[in-house]
Amino acid sequence: MTLLYSSCSTEKKNQSDSSEDWISLFNGKDLSGWDIKIAGYKLNDNYKNTFVVEDSMIRIKYDAYEGFNDAFGHMYFKQPFSYYKLRFKYRFIGEQLNGGASWNVRNSGVMLHSQSALSNELEQGFPVSVEMQLLGGLDQGVRHTANVCTPGTAVEIDGKIDYEHCIASSSKTYNGDQWVEAEAVVMGGDFMTFIIEQDTVLHFEHPQIGGGFISKEQEGEDWDAFQIKRDKAMWIGKEGEVLTAGYIALQAESHPIDFKEIELLNLCGCMDPEAKNYKTYYIKNTPKDCLY
Repeated sequence: MTLLYSSCSTEKKNQSDSSEDWISLFNGKDLSGWDIKIAGYKLNDNYKNTFVVEDSMIRIKYDAYEGFNDAFGHMYFKQPFSYYKLRFKYRFIGEQLNGGASWNVRNSGVMLHSQSALSNELEQGFPVSVEMQLLGGLDQGVRHTANVCTPGTAVEIDGKIDYEHCIASSSKTYNGDQWVEAEAVVMGGDFMTFIIEQDTVLHFEHPQIGGGFISKEQEGEDWDAFQIKRDKAMWIGKEGEVLTAGYIALQAESHPIDFKEIELLNLCGCMDPEAKNYKTYYIKNTPKDCLY
């Protein structure tokens, strides 16, 4: 994976050229288009119905569980993306499942530029990805949401690589079971920006493989917790490579959470103004998609 460079067009022909074609990643009825991978279980084994659809929401539930037992789960949209905007609403509800870690109370996330569900190892708890971490308030002080966490990755802040596993945003604290509107602006391997309730709360650059779990310097417990055994040498060999594309995944970390209105604006497309499907907001040109 290498860093992609792009150019932007500012020419506008008519209103249809600039109208945004947001697509829904969730049909409101079932989990079509998504793959499930829960640590310790085979691909698309939706263990104890962790991921369900109810009332036009994707709900992460633990009604059938007796205890968490490190059953970290992720549900991946089947198509990877590179340059895009992602928006959704989420809310935490209820109580955390017994056995979940204290830091996982009202804690979940959306994984960006992730490895695929299929490429996860059987026991792997977290995909190599960039996580938009979602945290709910605990009615006791500040607890930011839309932080960035980096399982097997690292990001640059102000031009310097920051290996801190989780970097806090500047968001407000959202207590209770209220819906929160979130957006991620993802520009290939250039940068990502996180937005909460229309307020920009975090910006970072050059998401890349390395740090934490993916490092020649890391051995023992960190690798054991991450459960990468088969592909350990491969990931170490990719250390420092910039992530330019990947999958989007919703996270299950022991606290119930609901998602709805999950929509994506693809910023890759035909940038020829003479094409029927030209859009002024495209960032990355894909000539093969042009229609005349």
